[in-house]
Amino acid sequence: MSNSSEERDTEAPATDSAVTEATAAEKSGPTGGAGQQHGPAAAVALAALGVVFGDIGTSPLYSMQTVFSLDNGLVKPTEADVYGVISLIVWSITLIVSIKYIAILMRADNEGEGGVMALAALSQRVMTSKSPKRVAAAVVLAMLGASLFFGDSVITPAISVLSSVEGLQVAQPGLGHLVLPIALVILTLLFLAQRWGTGKVGSAFGPIMLIWFGVIGAIGLVSVLRTPGVVRGLLPTYALVFIGDHPYLAFVAMGAVVLCITGAEALYADMGHFGRPAIARAWFFVVFPCLTLNYLGQAAQILADPKSAANPFFLQITEWARFPVVILATAATVIASQAVITGSFSIARQASSLGLLPSLTVRQTSDKSAGQVYLPAINTMLYIGVVVLVVLFRSSQRLATAYGIAVTGALVVDTTLMLIVARALWRWPAWKLISAGVIFGGVEAIFLFGNLTKVLHGGWLPLAIAASLFLVMTSWRKGRDLVTAKRTAKEGLLADFVAEVHAKGLPRVPGTAIFPNPSKVNTPLAMRANVDHNGILHEQVVIVSVERHGVPHIDGPERLELDHLGSTEDGIAHLTMHIGFSDRPDIPAALLAASEKLLPGCGIAFDPNNATYFLSRASIQRTNAPGMPGWRKALFMAMAHNAADPARYFNLPVENTVTLGFPINL
Repeated sequence: MSNSSEERDTEAPATDSAVTEATAAEKSGPTGGAGQQHGPAAAVALAALGVVFGDIGTSPLYSMQTVFSLDNGLVKPTEADVYGVISLIVWSITLIVSIKYIAILMRADNEGEGGVMALAALSQRVMTSKSPKRVAAAVVLAMLGASLFFGDSVITPAISVLSSVEGLQVAQPGLGHLVLPIALVILTLLFLAQRWGTGKVGSAFGPIMLIWFGVIGAIGLVSVLRTPGVVRGLLPTYALVFIGDHPYLAFVAMGAVVLCITGAEALYADMGHFGRPAIARAWFFVVFPCLTLNYLGQAAQILADPKSAANPFFLQITEWARFPVVILATAATVIASQAVITGSFSIARQASSLGLLPSLTVRQTSDKSAGQVYLPAINTMLYIGVVVLVVLFRSSQRLATAYGIAVTGALVVDTTLMLIVARALWRWPAWKLISAGVIFGGVEAIFLFGNLTKVLHGGWLPLAIAASLFLVMTSWRKGRDLVTAKRTAKEGLLADFVAEVHAKGLPRVPGTAIFPNPSKVNTPLAMRANVDHNGILHEQVVIVSVERHGVPHIDGPERLELDHLGSTEDGIAHLTMHIGFSDRPDIPAALLAASEKLLPGCGIAFDPNNATYFLSRASIQRTNAPGMPGWRKALFMAMAHNAADPARYFNLPVENTVTLGFPINL
């Protein structure tokens, strides 16, 4: 039976829903595998190629042309400028992607999971000082990084697909009017395909991306062979001379050069899906060489024909081959969108698990990989945002002015958290920390300030998206903390309540009552109400708390912890389920596992067909009480109302679930 209500569990996943968070000071708990895709190394690397590298792999479509179109052609297609730009591009990719992300940051995995949320959780856990201010700073950085990542995630599918379909205007100018409708159809099909999961998507996309990288590498090689002198642009001295001779010009150019590393943060966010080895193999053996060749080829094309700076990617291709490459580029940009969509799912799930977002419906899309998930709400919001951008901006060149700020902001956040981990976990000496901070932080700071010049020309858009999401997360966290404090005051201590039950000698009725509850020391409100109003208690009572830790996964016998609450003969026990932030809190499954050894020790024989689940729902009433501004209270209540149903969140059988509401003034 189920007592339904329009109001959702306002505190899932952190309060009503029985989930609590282990603080950074607590032990992380036992850990299992990272939930990554397993199989032959080449097969996993191929799947990673199909999901992870689409974003950065399609940057050649628009990066170079954007540099030479800035400020009405401020950067000229001269030999000095072309060599300076190609050197900046190649060495930016080398420093930020190859060294920072692949070689260093991917070592900072949180039990296999990547992304800013996993990095923030890891940094909290390894901090030498657990002062509240430092922990709070790490949480704020996590929220900021996640917000910026989502700002990027809305723009990437729009600019990627538009830039490829616009190749029609180069191959067949008469088809230019079809660019917008074709892009919208492609994006719609992409977001519809998400429900089948990244494993299936990756297996289909991998071969396509392998062909894509082979083709763009070959195209670039042909151009380089025509103008072999362009390889001199690989020398870092050209970038340094360009910066020294034209500092303002280089500063402006860096605002567009950053486009060549968009997707770097997605590599890290998607690490939980495929693992570092597969991503590193695909990068160093396929992606990096082919990207370098194509950028060199575009530089060679511009040197040979300065007018081709308007679209060097397609104009370096022989005319007869342009249309097939447009088709291939369109497929590749669909995959580029997949990289950030997949990363968004991972980060949103982690944020929800860490109490920074309301509980979200999560669908596991792989039996083999716990990291492969589909979040319908996030998918829908991304789709709406992407469609709005495509309709408003209508071209990749206009979107390019809005692109980059969110990317560079996310890069800076990742570097900051990386330095915390490097100091506390890897024990880097001061000179190494300073060197990394100066090199990575310095380059990324130039990227960031270079992109600030775009704020009035569309750059405000990703900042507005990021600011909105940051506001959502901070409002949810603050409101949840206020509700939790008021709820705790109503509950009372569980030990006192059990002693009261014994003293009163309450009559016990047949059956098993399960009370999900966020606290291990407080009384479930639903259980207190049952005793106060009905004067009875079930023969078997299990209070279940789910405690999330700062690791992705927890397996093994230590996953479950039973407390008989002072007596093994009264049929009352407390079960704690320890899970990672990427694990699903399946309460019936945990009870079934505990019924083999743990529960019988307390005289409880768990029968899933004879158990009733009692949920405590806080019915929030908005008041003028201090703590939050009224408009933020309204925002919190709106999110709470639309949070995932706790019965579904915990996989509870709806027909055996009762929800009891309790008023709480906010």
